[in-house]
Amino acid sequence: MSGLRDRTAIAGVGYTPFSKDSGVSTLTLAARAILAALDDAGLTVDDVDALATHRVGDSTPPWVVAPALGVPEVRWYLDQFGGGSVSHSVVAQAAMAVAAGVAETVVCYRAINARSEFRMGGTGRGPAPLFDVQYQAPYGYFAPPQQFAMSARAHMNAYGTTHEQLGAIAVGQRANAVKNARALKRDPITMDDYLASRWIAEPLRLLDCCLETDGACAVVVTSRERARDLRQPPVLVSGAAWGGGDSFFSGAGSVPSGTDLTVTEAARIAPRLYAMAGVGPGDIDVAELYDCFTYSVVVQLEDYGFCAKGEGGPYAASGALALDGELPVNTHGGFLSEGYVHGINHIAEAVAQLRGTAGDRQVPGAEVALSTAQPGYVLAGTSALILRSDR
Repeated sequence: MSGLRDRTAIAGVGYTPFSKDSGVSTLTLAARAILAALDDAGLTVDDVDALATHRVGDSTPPWVVAPALGVPEVRWYLDQFGGGSVSHSVVAQAAMAVAAGVAETVVCYRAINARSEFRMGGTGRGPAPLFDVQYQAPYGYFAPPQQFAMSARAHMNAYGTTHEQLGAIAVGQRANAVKNARALKRDPITMDDYLASRWIAEPLRLLDCCLETDGACAVVVTSRERARDLRQPPVLVSGAAWGGGDSFFSGAGSVPSGTDLTVTEAARIAPRLYAMAGVGPGDIDVAELYDCFTYSVVVQLEDYGFCAKGEGGPYAASGALALDGELPVNTHGGFLSEGYVHGINHIAEAVAQLRGTAGDRQVPGAEVALSTAQPGYVLAGTSALILRSDR
């Protein structure tokens, strides 16, 4: 896998507006984001020969998207089952397909009406649950906030992590979103606002939770050489890792420490990820960490090696995650404040930072970025990318 380093690049990114009610189909959202990403790269539909997405709940597959757009020939496709945990493996597998010569131009996308249609919180119209839900639901393990709340509580009990430390993440990311015209939430919040927000599933409050969002995002993956001839500065795929073990809910524990809920699959894949890219935690200039909940940021700070186990809360509260801090995190406001497009908008933000086009939220001199998937709770795996500027 080290042979994949820097051989492929993200050449274009595209978004639809983020909203609570898009008023259009998921297919329309996908098409709009894909066309925007192609335009960003200086390409057209005629250049596309592969499509990739992941799905759980609302989705639209490549074999629906391709004819709707008029893609001339699909040489490779990926329609991977899985939630946010697999979001970054989609781009990684697209990079592998390009590096192997199976495809030349892959558009990776995620489109969801996650607020107006298939709500992930268990309300409204939705798909049939996975098989293991029958073993979780009798104990109140059904909606994601309930599942993550138990892990957050375990971390609090083990290490003294506080509500204020979680709140520092919510407040800090909202400050980033204020600078992001695309963000759903742009009103600043204070720690008092955070502490006054209602409980969703203790110890998680409303402002600990990501935003149910209608929207789509897409990125174009091609070879490094071809990307250099296109419209935007290439952003290289330097490292990619994905994998997992047993589910926390239906197995013996999916992490190196067994059933310790304070350690995630990120701790398993991080060494492989850094080794492939030839970097370490100290080389990361900006990190887009999957923030379905504030707690997932805390645990990933630890499991990706930015601080010791148990120190994620104090590190987050120290100011280190701010735009001018030691490790700028979720510079667009993250899923907590920009919007939740199931992982891929983190990748798109990392691209903007490495291009140097993030405007008021730009991290000066950003050259290496980490972007991560859901760290391995609920689904028994995770994925992540290290991206590098080719400017």
